[in-house]
Amino acid sequence: MAASVACSFFFDAEPAGEHGVPALDACALCAKPLSRDSDIFMYRGDTPFCSEDCRDEQMRLDAVYARQAARRMQRYSSGALARRGHQEARKVSVAS
Repeated sequence: MAASVACSFFFDAEPAGEHGVPALDACALCAKPLSRDSDIFMYRGDTPFCSEDCRDEQMRLDAVYARQAARRMQRYSSGALARRGHQEARKVSVAS
């Protein structure tokens, strides 16, 4: 009995229509409707998934996105350093 009350409270307490916060009525990955009597697999605190498979897939996608972002930042950083070195070299040659 206590579990059903807690589950009911969990669903009823969610903010309605809050922008940026996923509702607990559908899987965040496959959009499968979530029912009150089925398990919900959460990720990052407030993102619901219908199964461990969907949650694991989202975790895998997040890892890929993080690696891509790190590579972009690394390329940007090395490119910015190269441009800065080139600009400093130009300044020195102009001043000579």
